This record gives sequence, C-alpha cells and structure tokens, in this order.
Amino acid sequence: QVQLVESGGGLVQAGGSLRLSCAASGTIFSINVMGWYRQAPGKQRELVAVMPSGGSTNYADSVKGRFTISRDNAKNTVYLQMNSLKPEDTAVYYCNAVLKGRIWSPLTVYWGQGTQVTVSS
Repeated sequence: QVQLVESGGGLVQAGGSLRLSCAASGTIFSINVMGWYRQAPGKQRELVAVMPSGGSTNYADSVKGRFTISRDNAKNTVYLQMNSLKPEDTAVYYCNAVLKGRIWSPLTVYWGQGTQVTVSS
C-alpha cells in the first residue's frame, strides 16, 4: 500500500510564506506525476500545481509567480513553496501522486490526508 503524508500547513499573515512537503511511502515502482490541489470551504477541489516526471510543470493562473513546485525523486517527495500568500489562498491543500506500485501495476491515483493553510488579512 502507498501513503502520502503532508506537512507544513499553518496560519500565516497575508504576504507571508509557507512550504508544504509531501512524502510518498510504501511499495512504489515509479511515480509519473506529483502535485498539489486545494479545496476552500464551499468550493470544488482545484489544481494548484503538478510536476510530471520529465515534463513541464503546470500551475493554476492564480498562483503563477507566487508558488513553486519541486520534487526530490530520490525521496519520493514533492514540495510547494508558497510566497506572497493571500487570504484567498486559504484552503485545505492535498498532495496527489499518480504512480505504479509494482512494474505490472496500473497507474493509480493517491491522495494525502490534507493540510490546512490559513492566510489572515
């Protein structure tokens, strides 16, 4: 089984910064994509940033220039550096990974448990 464990959320004032981390553990053959999504109260879950293996990153327009996604493939870990935070960034942030558990396994989507990010004005 695979687990995604997030850390780094919290409360920050507008204009501040936070760094989220997400480590994948368990039986993992390869990870195709790692990324971050978020869900604000009363809204649908939305993409924040994704980073395919060997491909270009993709950011939501609302975070371009402020957020940076990165990966440490040796540690199966993805990071999200969030700068110039705004109150509208307040949400539960979820880590996402698309991976193969074993060489013969199909690609499977996994989610972390979520970490709360609250930006005060």
